[in-house]
Amino acid sequence: MNKPLYINDFSFHCILGGDKSAVFDKLTKGVRGDFTQYDVAGVMRPAATIDPESLPAVADKKFDNRVNRLSQAALAGVEKTIRKAIEKFGASRVGIFLGSCDNGSEASVSALRCFKETGSFPKGYVLDYQRADFPALFIAERFGITGMVSVHSTACASSASAFVSARNNLYAGNCDVAIVGGVDIASLSVILGFASLEAMSDRPTNPFSANRSGLTLGDAAVFFVVTREPCAELCTPECEQLKVVGFGESADADHITAPRADGEGAYQAMKASLKDAGLSASDIGYVNLHGTGTSLNDAMESRAVNRIFGEVNHADVPASSTKALTGHTLGAAGALELAFCCLALKSCAPQNNENDCMLPAHLFDGVLDPELAPVHLVKPLESAKNLKYCMSNSFAFGGCNVSLIVENGLI
Repeated sequence: MNKPLYINDFSFHCILGGDKSAVFDKLTKGVRGDFTQYDVAGVMRPAATIDPESLPAVADKKFDNRVNRLSQAALAGVEKTIRKAIEKFGASRVGIFLGSCDNGSEASVSALRCFKETGSFPKGYVLDYQRADFPALFIAERFGITGMVSVHSTACASSASAFVSARNNLYAGNCDVAIVGGVDIASLSVILGFASLEAMSDRPTNPFSANRSGLTLGDAAVFFVVTREPCAELCTPECEQLKVVGFGESADADHITAPRADGEGAYQAMKASLKDAGLSASDIGYVNLHGTGTSLNDAMESRAVNRIFGEVNHADVPASSTKALTGHTLGAAGALELAFCCLALKSCAPQNNENDCMLPAHLFDGVLDPELAPVHLVKPLESAKNLKYCMSNSFAFGGCNVSLIVENGLI
């Protein structure tokens, strides 16, 4: 399709922190964040949650909740670029494309508890907290943006879906620059929901292991500033020649929560992404797996990855699931893992094609499941030569599958 999105800047905040260099060091060494234990019906379950009290309050009290505090922390890293974009293009030509799932359920659960106990809702509580567009409206009001606002809630693929929407609208001329990304929290209601699905592990997630027992949830906010053309005025040095070049979607709709067992939906999304980018599987130097650590997800994804790369005798592409390090950040996962791909690409010295490019490690107990199709899982401190293209996979409830490919044009 040859319609890339040029990355001018990006930032994030997750359990590993917000400093790109420090976070990437942890990723390559396979250092897990500090997970918090939650009592869920008598079973202790870990989650990669960030203490909201450790994050500054939002000045505008009507937006001061856990989700927006997290967004505020991540937005600090791209604030200058966003303000430059508004100055250059105008507030009405900046679009916001966000992926998010929780949408303030934590505040509403607390409010309902108060109502049941006292007969009235707590002072200051408004149902707006649970509007799907609430976290995006916070961003718009913070920066005075009057352009289009779009929020995607396609479960674990939400922020990956937001990238597809951003590209469509940028090339349709509906905006000139886009803030695209995701934010989500592992609220108690979400933890309870996944526990009820028997998908949440009672120990840190162990993806692709024979001993895997489910996922671990986590908090994250991630934001990219993208344009349909290179923009020297906005592009930060660390993002030079980074662009998203492949966008692949599929909808297998096989089950309301479970992925299609044969991996056909995941395969079709990856295949579409490669076709969209005009690439073959042999061009991809690293794959960030969806890798939730559930029995069904890892089984189908191993089949799909092995199949797509095996077609061109390239089944040994390095791959890893970073969810063992950050937790599964739900609506933010697609954008967070794309950011990790960007860090890997920029770890290469462009002036030296022989320079090793560091890769995010795959942390698990080392006990490979013999029932899974073979996948090359990245070891701590493993590197690759001449890394130019990375693929990031996001596979969600309802069979919503998205695969994105990011390129370092300097290699």
